Amino acid sequence: MDIARPCWPALVVASALTLVCAVTAGVAAGAAGTELTRGPNTAELRAAVKRETAERWRVWPAGRVFPARLAYSAEQGGIEQASRIGISPRTGCAGAVDPAADAALRRAGCRAVLRATYIDALRGVLVTVGVAAFPDERAAARATAAFPQAGEPVPGLRPLAFRGTVADRFTPSVRQAGSVRQGGPYVVLTTAGQADGRPARTAGEQRPAVFSYGSELAAHVLHSLTTPSLPDCAAPEWRC
Repeated sequence: MDIARPCWPALVVASALTLVCAVTAGVAAGAAGTELTRGPNTAELRAAVKRETAERWRVWPAGRVFPARLAYSAEQGGIEQASRIGISPRTGCAGAVDPAADAALRRAGCRAVLRATYIDALRGVLVTVGVAAFPDERAAARATAAFPQAGEPVPGLRPLAFRGTVADRFTPSVRQAGSVRQGGPYVVLTTAGQADGRPARTAGEQRPAVFSYGSELAAHVLHSLTTPSLPDCAAPEWRC
């Protein structure tokens, strides 16, 4: 009876291939394990910070975006506190600004416009602060160009009135000053007028300093929205 001899070269090749596959699988498994257990790198943390900042308008409580009190420099010197009268429940971009600027917001990809109205410590001047959120910094910069840079209120943010409050008569005709600031994916706008409801055309001599505190309120709101936070990858608002 003939006994078949083993083909040693074939066995050696097969064994070598098995070993190579095993090593490759081990390396791949080790790399996958390392990838799953390592912490985020610098680029990933930077991207996480950018994403978290861009979502603050949506995930932060309204009272965090618009605090009940905001400090400003009084015209006569010293520091005063502006008081929040109310926050709009509406966040749509349409109708939050004048028609002449509305198209620019749409073209830039406006995601939302949040608004709140404040009054100064002397209870004489109202300011509506608006936060317009965009997909990124470049889009926000494009939208900023649609608004006056020298303090004119039109075209600009539409004032936010609250029935039964001191801001009841804060209509578009009352506006006497405005401001625009941009940082990151946000544009913060303000519009200001007198609390007695007098139209701007009947206000007599303009006193820009009376309304300038609106720009300070905008600076506070923008600073809060754009100041980077230390990443917390375990928190639901972070994606690291």
